[in-house]
Amino acid sequence: MPNFQARVLVNLRPSVLDPAGEAARSAANRLGVKGISKLRIGKAIELVIEAPNEQEARKKVELLSDRLLANPVIEDWNFEIQSIK
Repeated sequence: MPNFQARVLVNLRPSVLDPAGEAARSAANRLGVKGISKLRIGKAIELVIEAPNEQEARKKVELLSDRLLANPVIEDWNFEIQSIK
């Protein structure tokens, strides 16, 4: 069965406060890195999944993203997928 590599990117929704991102922006300013007006922190999840085809792999990654990897109340997600040869 073919393998597919996926990268899921999870970010807080724009309406949700990001204290960690704000702390990192403030720390960057203290380090002398000026000009950052917005900094938000998310997460990236990489996985390899078996599926008969890309469409089935996409379905599996969508299910995982929506129900396990992200909190749909406060987070948005998207993903990239490619076949591994």
